[in-house]
Amino acid sequence: MEGKVTVCGSAEVPEGGRLVVDIGERTIGIFRVKNKLYAYENTCPHQGGPVCQGTILPRVVEKIGAGRESRGFDFHPDEVHIVCPWHGFEFNIETGCHPGRADSRLVSVPVEEELGFIRVIVE
Repeated sequence: MEGKVTVCGSAEVPEGGRLVVDIGERTIGIFRVKNKLYAYENTCPHQGGPVCQGTILPRVVEKIGAGRESRGFDFHPDEVHIVCPWHGFEFNIETGCHPGRADSRLVSVPVEEELGFIRVIVE
């Protein structure tokens, strides 16, 4: 299967939502963040887990006190992550990158929205 594939209607991926679909031999996760669509192969680069089916949450950041001690954790609401359910690897949905390992990133799939439909481009 090659070319543009219509996946669903635009309303099926609301703000902050996702849709995981099979297209041929591939499973792809489609996300909407800040009213923009992102799509990735559903394979975690860490050990192959179904990353697109993990928890979606704001980036978790550790609060560090003046003496370099931990003061707990907080959420960074401007950066939305997906967490692989197998081993907890996190990825920024807007970039596909792991926040602490530049060499670890999701495989992006071209996605577009037109006339009320979402399409992915498969090669």
